[in-house]
Amino acid sequence: MPDRPSISAIQAELVEDFSFFDDWMDRYRYIIQMGEALPVLGDTEMVDSNLLKGCQSQVWLLRSQDQTGNVHLRGTSDAAIVRGLVALMLKVYDDQPAQDILDNPPEFIGQIGLDEHLSPTRKNGLASMVSAIQDAARAGA
Repeated sequence: MPDRPSISAIQAELVEDFSFFDDWMDRYRYIIQMGEALPVLGDTEMVDSNLLKGCQSQVWLLRSQDQTGNVHLRGTSDAAIVRGLVALMLKVYDDQPAQDILDNPPEFIGQIGLDEHLSPTRKNGLASMVSAIQDAARAGA
């Protein structure tokens, strides 16, 4: 299996992708489409132990790590925009080395202006998701 692009390369690609959209309605539609493409989680995965705290919407995030130290992530949400935010985070951090996750915060969020266009509750939820991903990386770094 070929190596995955680096976290910084994926973040740069996302910034470029979002630069093609002239307005935030188009960006939201793109985020929602990303969320629609997420693999469906099973009932046995959508359990309280995988539910993130600090999110207004329900967000399930499954975290594991393989023997090589790569963190594997799966997730979803009951809200379309939030499911898209989950998809964004998974695109950047899934199947990445734990130390790389810790060394590369999600700078693309500010670079695409997402931090300025989310409600305070969605910002808190996104921060909870970032923390959960970094905690998963810390557990094996």
